[in-house]
Amino acid sequence: MKVIAYNGSPRKNWNTATLLKHALEGAASQGAETELLHLYDINYKGCISCFACKLKDGKSYGKCAINDALTPVLRKVEEADALIIGSPIYFGAVTGVLRSFLERLLFQYLVYDANYSTLFKRRIPTGFIYTMNVNENQAVELGYKQHLEYVEQAMKNIFGANESLFVTDTYQFDDYSKYVVTTFNGEEKAKRRKDEFPKDCQKAFEMGVRFARQKNIS
Repeated sequence: MKVIAYNGSPRKNWNTATLLKHALEGAASQGAETELLHLYDINYKGCISCFACKLKDGKSYGKCAINDALTPVLRKVEEADALIIGSPIYFGAVTGVLRSFLERLLFQYLVYDANYSTLFKRRIPTGFIYTMNVNENQAVELGYKQHLEYVEQAMKNIFGANESLFVTDTYQFDDYSKYVVTTFNGEEKAKRRKDEFPKDCQKAFEMGVRFARQKNIS
């Protein structure tokens, strides 16, 4: 049993990465092998629309034909029993690095038939963990969940299942007084970090536990 997490944040030790680490700890508590990959460490681009993964009888049918640093990362997915993907939300969407990863990951398995079926051979649990500076009400007002649902549905169609964890009103800096961020109250942010973030970490941990227990989806 292997659970792989992908960090779509440029920061390796802050909100998103911390939550992913807790998710993997949850999976490990059930005996799963785990791995955390930082996407910002990898040099790659998104889909180049070559359609080699759709070419009849082509040598790259069903797999991305681009040969770069992301190629071995995509191969790891074939051996994974669960995937957990994390990203901060920038301007209402996941980071550009993660978006490029998702293009390469998902398009290779997508079949252009009447049902938009999948070439991925198994059904495994997948999850997104989102972190964002806005509070929960603002996330609703700005339509974040609706905007992100399309990719979540694509993950479900390709792999079999998907769930998401929204972590709102996150703590961005150690010292808010050093930055021009007068719209935020540093003390309130610090209090929320102390009181609420541990609960979010527990939810991430529980996601990892569920995924390790599920393994195969009927």
